[in-house]
Amino acid sequence: MKKKLSVLALGAALTLNVVTAGHVWAQAALTDGQMTKVDASAGKITIKHGPMKKFDMEDGMTMVYRVQGPAMLTAVKAGDKVKFEAEHVNGQFIVTTIQKAK
Repeated sequence: MKKKLSVLALGAALTLNVVTAGHVWAQAALTDGQMTKVDASAGKITIKHGPMKKFDMEDGMTMVYRVQGPAMLTAVKAGDKVKFEAEHVNGQFIVTTIQKAK
């Protein structure tokens, strides 16, 4: 019985590692864009960006996004080139990660 539980625990740990590794890889795929507007009072930013295959967006476009945290509103300004990650939550696109591009 102990051997069977050990095998199950090892299998669960390996599965968790595979899932975690896949999640980290997915986060590494940031989208290139350029900031066009920061609206701190509304908690939104506007980004002109390229295709986002994650959301089946084959063409680039300019979109308004909510931000996950208020610090993101001061990290970038209009005109900055950025790399970002977004999620679609409850019908809204939310920027979860943003950094200035080099």
